[in-house]
Amino acid sequence: MATSARSIASLTLSFGLVNVPVRLYSATEPGSDVRFNLLDKDGSRLKQQYVKERTRQVVERKDMMKGYEVEKDHFVLFTPEELKNLEEGSSRVIDIVSFVPLSSIDPLFYDKSYLLAPDKRGAKPYSLLAEAMRQSDRCALAKWAFKAKQYIVQVRADEHGLILQQLRYAEEVRSLADLDIETAPVSSTELQLALQLVDQIAADTFDPAQFQDEEKARVLAAIDEKVQGKEIVASAHGEEEPASGQVIDLMDALRSSLQKKRPAGKATNVTKLKPAPAARKPAKRAVTAPEPQAAPAPRSRARK
Repeated sequence: MATSARSIASLTLSFGLVNVPVRLYSATEPGSDVRFNLLDKDGSRLKQQYVKERTRQVVERKDMMKGYEVEKDHFVLFTPEELKNLEEGSSRVIDIVSFVPLSSIDPLFYDKSYLLAPDKRGAKPYSLLAEAMRQSDRCALAKWAFKAKQYIVQVRADEHGLILQQLRYAEEVRSLADLDIETAPVSSTELQLALQLVDQIAADTFDPAQFQDEEKARVLAAIDEKVQGKEIVASAHGEEEPASGQVIDLMDALRSSLQKKRPAGKATNVTKLKPAPAARKPAKRAVTAPEPQAAPAPRSRARK
């Protein structure tokens, strides 16, 4: 953890009669996006206002109320004080209710992530809990009230320590079973070629540093050109292939992928198949023009 990281809160992990004092840190760095301000054509800043739908009269924030629509155009009104009384009070205790297999939680339920570090006199129970979860290959499910909201959270251990993961409730997560997905039979030969393709570009680990935000780089480069008074010319992006309506030969696509993705010096045993009948031709695929690289950013970059 970087020394510049600031703790959000001091909490207690509780399981059984064991209490683990911990400090909470955000696991992500906010503000990485390039943000633009909404301006008038003359460059003046714009201010957002709320107006009455019927009269177009501006309403001040102090005069606003919140309402729940029970039927069309009929609302139950709540004052700020009434809503405040309904809020869940924040708690400094993360109450572990069970330990479940680590693989039993679908990542679809993952929401915001936090890092947990031991607080004063918490190193021993913190290390004990982390090692127990590593050895058992289990994670903890817990209840936690934070910033006026009740959460169900997962606490899991990696090689460095404990991670707190907010989880979504069941009603917030959709299932693939609800989409009525069409299935099709797959031949053993097709599967063999697909497995060869998987093996050809397989990696042992996920390296996030391998991926960069290319769109952000293009926007920052364009900002740099604006700062230097240059005209920005829109780059030509190739049209994407249609997602449907184009019939391709699955076997030919697999073979082409294996040939295209093969690293230099690595041989691949591609299964030989009988040639397709002469009347059956694979559809032509659209050629996508390579995207031009953004110019290197100058030293004097505009504020992000």
